[in-house]
Amino acid sequence: MEIERIKVSIPEGANVIAGQTHFIKTVEDLYEVFTNSVPGIKFGIAFCEASQDRLIRWDGNDEDLMKAAIEAAEAVGAGHFFITFIRNAFPINVLPAIKACPEICSVFCATANPVDFLIAGAGDRRGVVGVLDGESPLGVETEEDQGKRKKLLRDIGYKR
Repeated sequence: MEIERIKVSIPEGANVIAGQTHFIKTVEDLYEVFTNSVPGIKFGIAFCEASQDRLIRWDGNDEDLMKAAIEAAEAVGAGHFFITFIRNAFPINVLPAIKACPEICSVFCATANPVDFLIAGAGDRRGVVGVLDGESPLGVETEEDQGKRKKLLRDIGYKR
């Protein structure tokens, strides 16, 4: 078995949400999750089928994000892997609905940070075994840092 590190490029101004799913209707159900969650959201979805035709299924409402999702799915190439890129919304706006989607098994990451997927491969089978999300901490927040964090959350509307 080999472990490979796959770096995924996140389109400018987008967030990525990726995970494991188990059924061909994932792409259509995630399309509905996005359109029902946030007015004006832009997104691209790709899903790696693990049996039958073993195609990368895709959908979305933004050409660049759909293309990026397909390219990322091709690079990762793991069975039952899904990846989405979104704009005009944050992952927090759609994660509850994604997690409630019947075919979603787990969410590996939801981020705008640089992200790499650790892939285990054995013959013609591949799977995600981990995710490298962002960078390591540089220290512990100070009281000043806490104030900045609290201000940011209020400035972007997530706290009163």
